[in-house]
Amino acid sequence: MIDVDVEYQINAVQRKFGTRTIETGQAHVATISQSYDTDAEDLWDAVTNIERIPRWLMPISGDLRLGGSYQLEGQAGGTILTCDPPKNFTATWEYGGGTSWIDVSVSSVGRGRARLVIEHIAHVDDDLARMYGPGAVGMGWDSMVLGLAIHLRTGKSVDPAAGQQWLGTDDGRRFLALSSERWCAANVAGGEDPVAAREMADRCLAAYLGEG
Repeated sequence: MIDVDVEYQINAVQRKFGTRTIETGQAHVATISQSYDTDAEDLWDAVTNIERIPRWLMPISGDLRLGGSYQLEGQAGGTILTCDPPKNFTATWEYGGGTSWIDVSVSSVGRGRARLVIEHIAHVDDDLARMYGPGAVGMGWDSMVLGLAIHLRTGKSVDPAAGQQWLGTDDGRRFLALSSERWCAANVAGGEDPVAAREMADRCLAAYLGEG
C-alpha cells in the first residue's frame, strides 16, 4: 500500500506556466519543481541512472548519454540533447506522434537538501495544450515527482502498477483533483482567461480520471 500525505505533497511542489521564444517560434513552458531531503549528487543519480529510474518512474531502455536515445516503457522516448552533470540535461520528449522537450536541473539548496526543476516545453499550437491546458503534461509530472519523493524518502522502489492502482483510490483521486486545481491556477497566473482555464482543467481532470 502506498502511503502518501496528499496535501503535503501537493504543497511541496511549485508549478508555473508561461511562454518562451525558441528557435522554432513561440512555446508553452510548464515548470514543476520540488526540494528533497538528499544531496544534489544523489538526486542527480536518481534522475539519470538507468538502473535507478525504474525504482520511482517506470522501466526505461536506451543509452543515457549525450546524443543517446531513451524509451520509457509505454510512455515517451527521445534523444539526449545536452548534458552537464551533475546539474542539467535536456532531451526531446516524443510521444503520440508529437515532439516536445524537457529541461531538467538539479541544485543544492542547503545542507542535505537538493532541488529538482523540470521544464516541459511544447509549441504553442500543441493540441494537448489547447484542449487541456498545462495539466495535460503537468498532472503527469506531479505523479512522477511523487514517485521520486517516495523513493528518496524510503529508499524503496515504487511499483508503477501499484502507483496506477493508488490513483484510483479516494486519496489518489483527491491528489489528481488538487493537482488539476494548482495547474489551473498556474494557467491563469500565466495569462490565460480564467473561464477558459477552468474549462481546460475540467476536461483534463476528467481525462485523467477516465471520465472524459
